[in-house]
Amino acid sequence: MPKMKTKASAKKRFTFTGTGKIKRKHAYKSHILTKKETKRKRALTHIGLIDKADVKNVRRMLCV
Repeated sequence: MPKMKTKASAKKRFTFTGTGKIKRKHAYKSHILTKKETKRKRALTHIGLIDKADVKNVRRMLCV
């Protein structure tokens, strides 16, 4: 049986913490930034963790 391939989109979007939790970046921080308030853009800079409901799907996409 061939090896499972990691989804390239998930590989680019998610990383693991030292304890095994999955980190993600916030959306809405890539373009059209002139109309967004500075406070909002600064808040979107911080790294978040994925929701408990999504852990199973993301782990499957990353083949972990």
